[in-house]
Amino acid sequence: MRNRLIAAASVLMLIGAPVLAQTAPSAPTRTPDPNASISAPAPLPRTPAPDPLKMEDVSKISGFAVYGTDDSKVGSVSTVLMNPANKTIDRLVVNSGGLLGVGGHKVAIPVDQFKWDGEKDAYRLAKTADDLKSMPEWQSQTAHAE
Repeated sequence: MRNRLIAAASVLMLIGAPVLAQTAPSAPTRTPDPNASISAPAPLPRTPAPDPLKMEDVSKISGFAVYGTDDSKVGSVSTVLMNPANKTIDRLVVNSGGLLGVGGHKVAIPVDQFKWDGEKDAYRLAKTADDLKSMPEWQSQTAHAE
């Protein structure tokens, strides 16, 4: 009986030894010194984003936000329109309202009415969301062809 008891205790020690070896000793907790000043690194100054209309690749203009006179978002650029006669961009289509670009009211606005806001990475218009809703809706030529 004594041999069985010693054997059982030995087996338990062999089984439990790896578990005990894996537990790390608890690290002492340090309380920060209230008199020490913690200085976070200073944030890098943000450089304003360049106006996409002045860049060579204008394919990235679609999707930029458009803010109105009341500093609220009135829509986003959905399409860039070109004057076929002189091959220059002359209008941007703004999708106002809707959900995720679906079901909004699209209006074509001359490009000279847009001002780039490099701090917001967005365009500004001297119009409100109500102004855009009262304008005639722009229809793409592909929609007329179908």
